[in-house]
Amino acid sequence: MRKSRLGRRTAALGSAGALVTATLIAGAVAAPAASASPATGHGPAKGPDREARGAAVAAARAARAGVDWRDCPADWNLPKPIQCGYVTVPLDYAKPFGEQIKLAVDRIGNTGTTSERQGALIYNPGGPGGSGLRFPARVTSKSAVWANTAKAYDFVGFDPRGVGKSTPISCVDPQEFVKAPKMDPVPRSEADKQAQRELAREYAEGCYERSGAMLPHMTTPNTARDLDVIRAALGEKKLNYLGVSYGTYLGAVYGTLFPGHVRRMVVDSVVNPSRDKIWYQANLDQDVAFEGRWKDWQDWVAKNDATYHLGDTRAEVQEQWLKLRATAEKSPLGGVVGPAELISFFQSAPYYDSAWASTAAIFSKYVAGDTQALVDAAAPDLSDTAGNASSENGNAVYTAVECADAKWPTDWGTWDRDNTRLHRDHPFMTWANAWMNLPCATWPVKQQTPLDVKTGKGLPPVLIVQSERDAATPYEGAVELHQRFKGSRLITERDAGSHGVTGLVNPCVNNRVDTYLLTGKVDAADVTCAPHATPKP
Repeated sequence: MRKSRLGRRTAALGSAGALVTATLIAGAVAAPAASASPATGHGPAKGPDREARGAAVAAARAARAGVDWRDCPADWNLPKPIQCGYVTVPLDYAKPFGEQIKLAVDRIGNTGTTSERQGALIYNPGGPGGSGLRFPARVTSKSAVWANTAKAYDFVGFDPRGVGKSTPISCVDPQEFVKAPKMDPVPRSEADKQAQRELAREYAEGCYERSGAMLPHMTTPNTARDLDVIRAALGEKKLNYLGVSYGTYLGAVYGTLFPGHVRRMVVDSVVNPSRDKIWYQANLDQDVAFEGRWKDWQDWVAKNDATYHLGDTRAEVQEQWLKLRATAEKSPLGGVVGPAELISFFQSAPYYDSAWASTAAIFSKYVAGDTQALVDAAAPDLSDTAGNASSENGNAVYTAVECADAKWPTDWGTWDRDNTRLHRDHPFMTWANAWMNLPCATWPVKQQTPLDVKTGKGLPPVLIVQSERDAATPYEGAVELHQRFKGSRLITERDAGSHGVTGLVNPCVNNRVDTYLLTGKVDAADVTCAPHATPKP
């Protein structure tokens, strides 16, 4: 899941992109029948059966068409020899011959021999709203963590529907979206709450005005159907998949809808797939986990006080944070960095260990008298129009998918009660998260009932990887999916909390991911790994 509508969003779902290589024989691979049961009797299919049939139709069509691979457009900024193309899918799977949309895909071939090749590994980095197109760059950048897997697989990335190069949606002018300072997320009065409610309502209306035709179809089940069409277009009989953060929920839904189409599936940093959690409760759970990981970072900063001079106890570091926040509330730093922008910047530390040192260093500079470093890091760059458009688009997709996937509370009293209660003990993210999600309370299109994620016929063992103290996707989500996917294996990184474990250097994890992707084998029982190396100051 992503957090922050403050322009400078952090991708809460790991790194980006993936694509495939190899010779694709158009039409040679028939799409497997969708595993959802077909409608019985005569006459048109109804409900989910129509969509299951539509997905099978679209996949068969894509298998015949293949992908017209070409050099990537220059403005996609993808290094050669990565290739790019498009896959066509129905906007509405209940109407597979109706309006079509194009999805951008890219790929790089396996680095091993022809005999070593095991097909395409498709990647989703999360979001909702994250682009996967940079996944093949893990090969061009010679990432050591992925070197063994790259010998066997084409790395394939894609932009999900509505994202980036795939029929993008929008909710507001991007330059307006990033303007700062925003309102302080923590309300001081009922008037503040009312103002935030108006902003959320206006945002929902803007989504409908700018992207209304797409909104009813911006759901995780539809993206899972898109994933199956991409699989077919690649000439793959079965799917090899790596999903991080929200990408785990996409994988869970795909595994439920198409269990017999899965060959290998790795899910990393797991969104809780329970119907009771998607998405309102999941975001409340996130607030609690963020507070815990925020404290972990503060403990680390205090332990390294000789470097950062922010205090040698967590309480002292927190005091510096509260002082900074109060200063920015009274008078935004540089005229643009208020509390909202500070939260957007500082949330990187609870997300990723890799941000611990850089975040602490900028904070340290501020306390030592260098305000500009923090302004440069936390303020929007209005000259970066392409980056701002991407940021706005990512937030639009995040909102559209989460709002459409499930029924959200529509009464303000529920939101006010739950977030007021949570804020007392978990103040770092609670209200910022609430306002980010509040457009779902007045969402202008029908909200769906979440899929009941479960094991279906033909689902192979799924490998689940999770750090114990993850802020964005709390540990309980991995346990829940493990229980729902029979035969799955859970790798727990103990005493760690970085979001996105598979990309980190931890041989206990890396070797098992390689073994699974290369052989399909999992351990006889769940595994607990020691944490990866603690960041150095």
